[in-house]
Amino acid sequence: MAAIDVLVAEIGSTTTVVNAFAGIKQGLPELIGQGQAATTVLDGDVTLGLHQAIASLQEKLGTPVAWRQMIAASSAAGGLRMTVHGLVYDMTVKAAKEAALGAGANIHMVTAGELSETDLDEIRQINPNIILLAGGVDYGEKRTVIANARRLATSLAPSTPVIYAGNVAAKQQVCEIFTGSGFSIKAVDNVYPRIDQLNIEPTRRVIHEVFEKHITEAPGMHKIRKLVDGRIIPTPGAVMQAARLLREEIGDLVVLDVGGATTDVHSVAEADPDISAMLITPEPLAKRTVEGDLGVYVNLANVLELADTEQLCERFACQPEQLLNLRTPLPVTAAEKEFAGILTEIAVTTAIRRHAGSIEYIYGPAGRMAVARGKDLTGVKWIIGTGGALTRLPARMAILSGINSSQSNCLLPRSGQALIDRHYVMAAAGLLAERYPGAALHLMKQSLGL
Repeated sequence: MAAIDVLVAEIGSTTTVVNAFAGIKQGLPELIGQGQAATTVLDGDVTLGLHQAIASLQEKLGTPVAWRQMIAASSAAGGLRMTVHGLVYDMTVKAAKEAALGAGANIHMVTAGELSETDLDEIRQINPNIILLAGGVDYGEKRTVIANARRLATSLAPSTPVIYAGNVAAKQQVCEIFTGSGFSIKAVDNVYPRIDQLNIEPTRRVIHEVFEKHITEAPGMHKIRKLVDGRIIPTPGAVMQAARLLREEIGDLVVLDVGGATTDVHSVAEADPDISAMLITPEPLAKRTVEGDLGVYVNLANVLELADTEQLCERFACQPEQLLNLRTPLPVTAAEKEFAGILTEIAVTTAIRRHAGSIEYIYGPAGRMAVARGKDLTGVKWIIGTGGALTRLPARMAILSGINSSQSNCLLPRSGQALIDRHYVMAAAGLLAERYPGAALHLMKQSLGL
């Protein structure tokens, strides 16, 4: 029987992966095996896929396994659904959105200003896992956020947890409004305490805590919770934790994760001083964007719309409606892998351009002036591919290297070096980082070939 220190489960939207590690507590971390299977949300119980992934691990190792500790991340059932509500879009709303995305949430709605009845109807239809309410710099305008608290508390079911990350002067009143209506509310430091200052880390941490407590959306997830030692966090949040740890060791980086339903981009990078001086609004050091329309399985049809279908049909000798027959969560044949590679490249190119900022020119009284909007990636040293598609496909290095751009107005990497998370351990390392940061860093560098 194989003795495992830590078994890390990553329950994705299409696949469930388990990584078995030994030597964690002895300072000699080693990945001894990995198993994977299709995620079984549609079968009514995600634990079925977990047990199938463990069976896959045992088959590869040729022996039964026993573990001392299991930890897990999940993005099954659409991940962590959040709505975000602030005061001014370019200020508190943007800051709250950055905090939510950085924690691994999938944001389904963003509002600025007072909530309308139409907004409240949409929130009820979304049925979010968490509501994030912000608004106003500290000791500034507070009427709007208090009004929004009253509207949310009187219009929604109290089963939805609320996080308040707005004007500190309104904190007590907002908390009283929600607790008086039976809601669970966590209040943290303002995400935008002063003009042009972001403070998103406290909100990120609380989002993880609330997610772990309320993760019941995926059928059977409550069973997994009983198996796990420690909290369950959103998979993208685990990847961000890994990226932040790795950046401290090797420098500015961007991580791309193309999944079955979404494409996530995580960057941990300082802006060039010249670009920073031109920024209209502040950007966080660690930024995540999630493209909910770019996936190579669940959302394959959306990616196909961005492709040259005529060329694809000619390449695969088929009719347009037959292209979907090449879709599979785990490509096996050469045609399936090539098809997945083409779609992955489209997803990567589209996602990174949405994530990166740009230089624009505006005209004012003093004439033409250059301004920068969004995240500056020009100084990124490393472009890292993780996730099923970018760790398994033959064209993965070419896909990542193709991100570099010399266009002067586009803030993409100029000379980033492509690295592959060959052992597919980045999310697992992010989970390990909380308790075993040294082991997590060693495993990532080993997987990346550093």
